This record gives sequence, structure tokens and C-alpha cells, in this order.
Amino acid sequence: MISVLRNSFVQNVLRSRLRGDNLAQLRCISKSSEVNNSDYLKKNEPSEKSPEGKSKKTTRTLSTIQYSMSSSNAVPKDKSREFMSYFPDIVRELKDKANKYDSCGAGKHFARTLQYNVPGGKKYRGIATVQAYELIAKKSALTEANMKLAVYLGWCIEMLQSMFLIMDDIMDGSITRRGQPCWYRLEDIKLAAINDGLLLEAGIYQILKEHFSHLDCYVKLLELFHDCTFITTLGQLLDTKSAHEDIMSFNMEKYKSIVANKTSYYTFYLPIAAAMHLAGYTDPEAFRQAKTILLEMGYFFQIQDDFLDCFGDPEVTGKIGTDIQDSKCTWLAVVCLQRAKPEQKAIMQECYGKPDEESIRRVKQLYEELSLPNTYAIYEEDSYNMIKTHIQQTSRGIPVEVFLKIMDKLYRRES
Repeated sequence: MISVLRNSFVQNVLRSRLRGDNLAQLRCISKSSEVNNSDYLKKNEPSEKSPEGKSKKTTRTLSTIQYSMSSSNAVPKDKSREFMSYFPDIVRELKDKANKYDSCGAGKHFARTLQYNVPGGKKYRGIATVQAYELIAKKSALTEANMKLAVYLGWCIEMLQSMFLIMDDIMDGSITRRGQPCWYRLEDIKLAAINDGLLLEAGIYQILKEHFSHLDCYVKLLELFHDCTFITTLGQLLDTKSAHEDIMSFNMEKYKSIVANKTSYYTFYLPIAAAMHLAGYTDPEAFRQAKTILLEMGYFFQIQDDFLDCFGDPEVTGKIGTDIQDSKCTWLAVVCLQRAKPEQKAIMQECYGKPDEESIRRVKQLYEELSLPNTYAIYEEDSYNMIKTHIQQTSRGIPVEVFLKIMDKLYRRES
């Protein structure tokens, strides 16, 4: 969905535009110290030079930022095509299972639900599962049968993601998702979409039972999916609840709690942990270290998503942002309140959570007055370096390369 803005010239341009007090507040927000780039970072850091070999200054506009963020981590087409080639089999299996219990159209409706909601995104979670398995499994285990299992695990995670999106769109009153109308907004679906979301979740366990019940990791996989579903649902509760609270109660602690539960577990930990179970990992410390790093990635991923919801172009992102009118506890809102003067807080109190265009415009204008887009870009750089450092300190478990590849896929501007 999004990428990191870590080019040195971008950071220099943005840093020069910030006042010293803003930089100090940024350090307080990020709680991360300056770290030196590793050899890996130096080797992969893109550079901009003139034909004479001298560095050239480049000005980045907001439109450039939002385009690079929303498009740069797209999954390679060959990987996406390979992953997609299994989807018809998933649909066929679940349609046939539904038809065993009802021959009057349940299977057809299930197939339509799957086809409309599941494959339309970038499929990052599903493909990350497959790629992680390829990297951590023994070479002798990379058989056609096992790779199919990894792909099926990936599609189970994509189905879980789609269930959450269906429910989230209903609760948020969203209009579009992935460039098309939200499922519940279709005239012949409406609130029946709630049951369709439950149907997608139930389908996960049908796939797991059919293809994984003979494996030693079957119970662990069931527990993993149940745990991540429970945690994410709690996160959705926190997110929804915060929207009905006084905006002045928003703080970074509350925001981090929402993010850790709503986003990080199922987006980052679930795909890698599923691959680890399939590959035969059983060391609890390996899972603990992986979780620590992956939850950090999830936290930053959500901050990026918050930024795009406000400043992204719907033509690029595929959805119309609603965080401001929905009164969501976002990173932008929290940092705004940390910096705002009393009269600026009054604007937030008056306008945040209001659906009219003028209120939304005033909130966005306030964000820009407080240099939040600039702050965000600097925060990206600090977070990128911090997570890289934590990855390099990993002592047990899966190869460091797995985490580095995830970072490159999520944040690498030139991909």
C-alpha cells in the first residue's frame, strides 16, 4: 500500500523547512534515537546525481509523496499472477462445500462474495506468506505440494482480511474499497454483507481442515487464526469506541493500543507466523522475536495508512478517506493535538468528526499549518532506521533476510 520516503535529498529538503521546536517534538513522538545506517542500508540507498556525478537538489511535492507511497510497494506482477492462479480452486472448493448444504444458490452467492471481495487488493499478506515460506523452509521441503499449502495459507489470510474490510466499511459508512463500491453498498446486498463477512471467515476453517488437518502444525495454525481474529476484533472495538469519545482524550498511548490490536497482528505477524508453523518452527523465542519486529512494522504501516487517508488521492489509493469525518483516533490527530495552541485545539473540537466539506477542509488545513506532512516524512526516516537496527539485532529464529525483504517491499520507494 505504501512506501517509505527515505531518500536523503527528500529528508534534507523537509528538515530545512521545520523549526527547531518541531524537530524536538518529533523526537519525542518517535522515541527513537539517531542510528547509523548499516552496510545493507548503504548498499540499497538510492542516490540522485547529475551527469557530472554531483548530487542534485530536488523538490518533492505532496502529490509526489502520496503517489510514491501508494504505488511503490505493489506486488510484482509475476508473483501476483502465480498467487492468483490458485484462487479459482479456492472459490470452486468453497462453492462445492456450500452446495452440499444448500442447492438453491448458496454456493453461487458464496462464489460471488469471494470474487468481489477477496482478490482485488495488492494481496500483500497472502504473497508475503508464500515468500516467507520459500525463504525459511528447508530446500528439501519446497515441493510443489508444500508450496500449494503455503499459497492456500496465504489465501486464508486474504479471506480474513476481506472479512475485516467488509465489517469495517459497514461500521465506517465507507463508500469505496479497492476502487469499487463497498460490498454492503450494492443494492442487492446491503446489510446482508454482515453475514457474508462471517461466511468468508468460516470458509477459512473449511480450507484449513481440508488441506492441513493431517499436519503436525494444524492445531497451531487454528490457534493462530483464532488468536489474530480475536485480537483484531478487539482492535476494531477500540477504534470504533474512540470515534465516540471526546477528541481531547486522544493520545499516543491510546493510538498505539488501537494499532497494535487492529492492524499489526493480522497484517504482519499472522503471515510470517503462519509460514513459520508450516516450515516446522517450534521455538517460542523465535516467534517472540519475530512478533516484536513485525508489530513495529505494523505500527508504522498504520501511520502511513493514516497519512494516505487524509492526503492520498482516491484515484491512486482506491478509496475515499473518511478518518476525519469519522472522528478516528489517528496519528495525524494525535500529533496535531500535541502541537496545537488553544485556538487550534478549538478548531479540532469544532470540526473534527463533522461530515461537511468545510469542516474537513479546516482540519486538513490545520494539519498543514502544523507541518504534519513534513513531520511525517521525517518520522518515516527515523522509524525505518530504528526497525532496521532491531532486525539486525535478532539472534534466533528465521533469517534476517525475511524481515529485510518485508521492509523493502513495504518501504522501498524505487520498487
